[in-house]
Amino acid sequence: MSNSPLLVFDFDGVIIDGMEEYWWAARQASIRLIGPAAEAALPVELPALFRSSRPWVHHGWEMVLLAAELMDAESPLRLLGAPQDTADYLRRTERSLEARGWQPAVLQQALEQVRREAVAKDRTSWLALHRPFPGVVDRLRRFQSEGVAWSVLTTKGRAFAAELLDALDLQPALLHGHEDGSKPEVLLQLRAVRRLRGFIEDRRATLEAVHRTPGLDDLPCYLVSWGYLKPQDRHGLPDGVHWLEPELFASPLASWP
Repeated sequence: MSNSPLLVFDFDGVIIDGMEEYWWAARQASIRLIGPAAEAALPVELPALFRSSRPWVHHGWEMVLLAAELMDAESPLRLLGAPQDTADYLRRTERSLEARGWQPAVLQQALEQVRREAVAKDRTSWLALHRPFPGVVDRLRRFQSEGVAWSVLTTKGRAFAAELLDALDLQPALLHGHEDGSKPEVLLQLRAVRRLRGFIEDRRATLEAVHRTPGLDDLPCYLVSWGYLKPQDRHGLPDGVHWLEPELFASPLASWP
Protein backbone atom coordinates (compact mmCIF):
# COMPACT_ATOMS: atom_id res chain seq x y z
CA MET A 1 0.00 0.00 0.00
CA SER A 2 1.34 3.42 -0.94
CA ASN A 3 2.09 5.73 2.00
CA SER A 4 1.32 8.92 0.05
CA PRO A 5 -2.21 10.23 0.66
CA LEU A 6 -4.57 10.15 -2.30
CA LEU A 7 -7.32 12.71 -2.88
CA VAL A 8 -10.07 11.47 -5.18
CA PHE A 9 -11.95 14.00 -7.31
CA ASP A 10 -15.14 13.85 -9.27
CA PHE A 11 -14.63 15.52 -12.66
CA ASP A 12 -17.78 17.20 -13.99
CA GLY A 13 -18.96 19.85 -11.56
CA VAL A 14 -15.69 19.81 -9.59
CA ILE A 15 -12.86 20.29 -12.09
CA ILE A 16 -14.72 21.03 -15.32
CA ASP A 17 -17.84 23.06 -16.10
CA GLY A 18 -19.17 21.21 -19.12
CA MET A 19 -22.74 22.51 -19.19
CA GLU A 20 -22.50 23.73 -22.78
CA GLU A 21 -21.11 20.38 -23.91
CA TYR A 22 -23.76 18.44 -21.99
CA TRP A 23 -26.49 20.14 -23.95
CA TRP A 24 -24.69 19.92 -27.28
CA ALA A 25 -23.99 16.19 -26.88
CA ALA A 26 -27.42 15.36 -25.44
CA ARG A 27 -29.12 17.23 -28.28
CA GLN A 28 -27.05 15.45 -30.92
CA ALA A 29 -27.71 12.05 -29.35
CA SER A 30 -31.46 12.76 -29.21
CA ILE A 31 -31.47 13.72 -32.89
CA ARG A 32 -29.86 10.37 -33.72
CA LEU A 33 -32.42 8.45 -31.70
CA ILE A 34 -35.54 10.42 -32.67
CA GLY A 35 -34.72 11.79 -36.09
CA PRO A 36 -35.26 15.14 -37.85
CA ALA A 37 -38.16 16.08 -35.56
CA ALA A 38 -35.70 16.48 -32.70
CA GLU A 39 -33.39 18.69 -34.72
CA ALA A 40 -36.28 21.01 -35.56
CA ALA A 41 -37.72 21.06 -32.04
CA LEU A 42 -34.63 21.35 -29.85
CA PRO A 43 -32.87 24.72 -29.62
CA VAL A 44 -29.17 25.00 -30.34
CA GLU A 45 -28.65 27.26 -27.33
CA LEU A 46 -28.62 25.73 -23.86
CA PRO A 47 -32.23 25.73 -22.52
CA ALA A 48 -32.85 27.03 -19.01
CA LEU A 49 -34.88 23.92 -18.12
CA PHE A 50 -31.96 21.67 -19.05
CA ARG A 51 -29.59 23.73 -16.91
CA SER A 52 -31.92 23.72 -13.90
CA SER A 53 -32.45 19.95 -14.19
CA ARG A 54 -28.74 19.12 -14.45
CA PRO A 55 -28.14 18.89 -10.64
CA TRP A 56 -30.42 15.84 -10.56
CA VAL A 57 -28.51 13.96 -13.26
CA HIS A 58 -26.36 11.04 -12.13
CA HIS A 59 -25.45 9.28 -15.38
CA GLY A 60 -24.76 10.77 -18.80
CA TRP A 61 -27.62 8.94 -20.51
CA GLU A 62 -30.11 10.83 -18.37
CA MET A 63 -29.20 14.03 -20.21
CA VAL A 64 -30.30 12.48 -23.50
CA LEU A 65 -33.62 11.63 -21.88
CA LEU A 66 -33.97 15.21 -20.61
CA ALA A 67 -33.45 16.50 -24.14
CA ALA A 68 -36.23 14.23 -25.39
CA GLU A 69 -38.49 15.46 -22.59
CA LEU A 70 -37.94 19.03 -23.75
CA MET A 71 -39.47 18.08 -27.11
CA ASP A 72 -42.72 16.96 -25.52
CA ALA A 73 -45.09 19.79 -24.62
CA GLU A 74 -46.97 17.40 -22.30
CA SER A 75 -43.92 16.13 -20.42
CA PRO A 76 -43.60 16.82 -16.67
CA LEU A 77 -40.45 18.81 -17.43
CA ARG A 78 -42.34 21.18 -19.72
CA LEU A 79 -45.49 21.32 -17.59
CA LEU A 80 -44.00 21.38 -14.09
CA GLY A 81 -40.43 22.57 -14.54
CA ALA A 82 -37.32 21.05 -12.97
CA PRO A 83 -37.79 18.15 -10.51
CA GLN A 84 -38.62 19.02 -6.92
CA ASP A 85 -36.77 16.17 -5.23
CA THR A 86 -34.92 12.94 -5.98
CA ALA A 87 -38.05 10.78 -5.83
CA ASP A 88 -39.78 13.08 -8.33
CA TYR A 89 -36.79 12.92 -10.66
CA LEU A 90 -36.55 9.13 -10.48
CA ARG A 91 -40.29 8.74 -11.17
CA ARG A 92 -40.07 11.01 -14.19
CA THR A 93 -37.02 9.16 -15.51
CA GLU A 94 -38.63 5.74 -15.16
CA ARG A 95 -41.88 6.84 -16.82
CA SER A 96 -40.07 8.56 -19.68
CA LEU A 97 -37.94 5.49 -20.41
CA GLU A 98 -41.01 3.27 -20.35
CA ALA A 99 -43.06 5.58 -22.57
CA ARG A 100 -40.32 5.69 -25.20
CA GLY A 101 -39.28 2.06 -24.91
CA TRP A 102 -35.68 3.17 -24.37
CA GLN A 103 -32.92 1.46 -22.42
CA PRO A 104 -30.21 3.44 -20.57
CA ALA A 105 -27.43 1.52 -22.32
CA VAL A 106 -28.73 2.61 -25.72
CA LEU A 107 -28.83 6.25 -24.64
CA GLN A 108 -25.34 6.04 -23.16
CA GLN A 109 -24.04 4.47 -26.35
CA ALA A 110 -25.57 7.23 -28.48
CA LEU A 111 -24.08 9.91 -26.23
CA GLU A 112 -20.61 8.38 -26.32
CA GLN A 113 -20.74 7.89 -30.09
CA VAL A 114 -21.51 11.59 -30.53
CA ARG A 115 -18.54 12.45 -28.34
CA ARG A 116 -16.19 9.99 -30.06
CA GLU A 117 -16.99 11.49 -33.43
CA ALA A 118 -16.61 15.04 -32.13
CA VAL A 119 -13.16 14.28 -30.72
CA ALA A 120 -12.10 12.58 -33.95
CA LYS A 121 -13.45 15.26 -36.31
CA ASP A 122 -12.95 18.53 -34.44
CA ARG A 123 -11.28 18.01 -31.09
CA THR A 124 -10.55 21.72 -30.64
CA SER A 125 -14.20 22.73 -30.94
CA TRP A 126 -15.31 19.95 -28.60
CA LEU A 127 -12.73 20.92 -26.00
CA ALA A 128 -13.84 24.56 -26.26
CA LEU A 129 -17.26 23.59 -24.92
CA HIS A 130 -15.64 22.87 -21.52
CA ARG A 131 -14.23 25.34 -19.00
CA PRO A 132 -12.31 24.56 -15.83
CA PHE A 133 -13.72 26.08 -12.67
CA PRO A 134 -11.67 29.10 -11.49
CA GLY A 135 -8.57 28.19 -9.51
CA VAL A 136 -9.09 24.43 -9.61
CA VAL A 137 -6.41 23.54 -12.17
CA ASP A 138 -3.73 25.54 -10.37
CA ARG A 139 -4.69 23.95 -7.04
CA LEU A 140 -4.46 20.45 -8.48
CA ARG A 141 -0.97 21.19 -9.76
CA ARG A 142 0.09 22.46 -6.31
CA PHE A 143 -0.97 19.24 -4.60
CA GLN A 144 2.01 17.50 -6.18
CA SER A 145 4.46 19.94 -4.59
CA GLU A 146 2.75 19.24 -1.25
CA GLY A 147 3.32 15.49 -1.61
CA VAL A 148 -0.37 14.72 -2.21
CA ALA A 149 -1.37 12.52 -5.12
CA TRP A 150 -4.80 13.01 -6.68
CA SER A 151 -7.00 10.91 -8.93
CA VAL A 152 -10.22 11.31 -10.89
CA LEU A 153 -13.34 9.19 -10.42
CA THR A 154 -16.13 10.17 -12.81
CA THR A 155 -19.32 8.88 -14.38
CA LYS A 156 -18.04 10.28 -17.67
CA GLY A 157 -16.44 7.82 -20.08
CA ARG A 158 -12.78 7.37 -19.19
CA ALA A 159 -11.55 8.26 -22.69
CA PHE A 160 -13.40 11.60 -22.72
CA ALA A 161 -12.14 12.57 -19.27
CA ALA A 162 -8.61 11.70 -20.42
CA GLU A 163 -8.95 14.00 -23.44
CA LEU A 164 -9.99 16.91 -21.24
CA LEU A 165 -7.33 16.30 -18.61
CA ASP A 166 -4.68 16.15 -21.32
CA ALA A 167 -5.90 19.46 -22.78
CA LEU A 168 -5.54 21.04 -19.33
CA ASP A 169 -2.07 19.50 -18.92
CA LEU A 170 -3.23 17.63 -15.82
CA GLN A 171 -1.87 14.19 -14.95
CA PRO A 172 -3.83 12.43 -12.21
CA ALA A 173 -2.26 9.44 -10.51
CA LEU A 174 -5.29 7.37 -11.54
CA LEU A 175 -8.36 7.84 -13.71
CA HIS A 176 -11.59 5.85 -13.38
CA GLY A 177 -14.66 6.30 -15.58
CA HIS A 178 -18.15 4.89 -15.54
CA GLU A 179 -16.79 1.67 -17.08
CA ASP A 180 -15.01 0.87 -13.80
CA GLY A 181 -18.12 0.59 -11.63
CA SER A 182 -19.97 2.74 -9.15
CA LYS A 183 -18.11 5.33 -7.13
CA PRO A 184 -18.45 3.43 -3.82
CA GLU A 185 -17.15 0.27 -5.54
CA VAL A 186 -14.12 2.04 -6.97
CA LEU A 187 -13.37 3.81 -3.69
CA LEU A 188 -13.42 0.48 -1.86
CA GLN A 189 -10.99 -0.95 -4.40
CA LEU A 190 -8.73 2.07 -4.04
CA ARG A 191 -8.80 1.91 -0.26
CA ALA A 192 -7.52 -1.64 -0.38
CA VAL A 193 -4.28 -0.45 -1.99
CA ARG A 194 -3.97 3.28 -1.18
CA ARG A 195 -4.31 5.60 1.79
CA LEU A 196 -7.27 7.79 0.89
CA ARG A 197 -7.27 11.32 2.29
CA GLY A 198 -10.68 12.32 0.95
CA PHE A 199 -13.28 12.29 -1.80
CA ILE A 200 -14.38 15.57 -3.43
CA GLU A 201 -17.78 15.70 -5.18
CA ASP A 202 -20.52 18.11 -6.21
CA ARG A 203 -23.34 15.58 -5.83
CA ARG A 204 -24.55 15.26 -2.25
CA ALA A 205 -26.45 12.03 -2.90
CA THR A 206 -23.23 10.37 -4.04
CA LEU A 207 -21.39 11.47 -0.91
CA GLU A 208 -24.22 10.14 1.26
CA ALA A 209 -24.11 6.82 -0.62
CA VAL A 210 -20.36 6.63 0.03
CA HIS A 211 -20.91 7.18 3.75
CA ARG A 212 -23.54 4.44 3.85
CA THR A 213 -21.07 1.97 2.38
CA PRO A 214 -19.35 -0.30 4.93
CA GLY A 215 -15.65 0.36 4.78
CA LEU A 216 -16.07 3.95 3.59
CA ASP A 217 -18.11 5.44 6.44
CA ASP A 218 -15.01 7.13 7.91
CA LEU A 219 -13.67 8.50 4.60
CA PRO A 220 -13.58 12.32 4.71
CA CYS A 221 -15.93 13.66 2.03
CA TYR A 222 -16.24 17.18 0.66
CA LEU A 223 -19.14 18.83 -1.15
CA VAL A 224 -17.82 21.65 -3.34
CA SER A 225 -19.64 24.96 -3.27
CA TRP A 226 -19.06 25.64 -6.98
CA GLY A 227 -20.60 22.55 -8.60
CA TYR A 228 -24.02 21.62 -10.00
CA LEU A 229 -25.86 21.86 -6.70
CA LYS A 230 -29.49 21.79 -5.68
CA PRO A 231 -30.49 24.83 -3.57
CA GLN A 232 -30.79 22.83 -0.35
CA ASP A 233 -27.66 20.69 -0.75
CA ARG A 234 -25.38 22.62 1.61
CA HIS A 235 -27.77 22.50 4.56
CA GLY A 236 -27.73 19.84 7.26
CA LEU A 237 -24.79 17.88 5.88
CA PRO A 238 -24.24 14.54 7.66
CA ASP A 239 -21.20 13.97 9.84
CA GLY A 240 -18.15 13.33 7.72
CA VAL A 241 -19.38 15.38 4.75
CA HIS A 242 -17.81 18.83 4.75
CA TRP A 243 -18.71 21.98 2.84
CA LEU A 244 -15.76 22.96 0.64
CA GLU A 245 -15.48 26.65 -0.24
CA PRO A 246 -12.74 27.89 -2.62
CA GLU A 247 -10.84 29.41 0.31
CA LEU A 248 -10.58 26.09 2.13
CA PHE A 249 -9.77 24.27 -1.11
CA ALA A 250 -6.83 26.64 -1.69
CA SER A 251 -5.46 26.11 1.82
CA PRO A 252 -2.96 23.37 2.82
CA LEU A 253 -4.56 19.94 3.07
CA ALA A 254 -3.54 19.70 6.74
CA SER A 255 -6.05 22.47 7.51
CA TRP A 256 -9.00 20.62 5.96
CA PRO A 257 -11.46 18.98 8.34
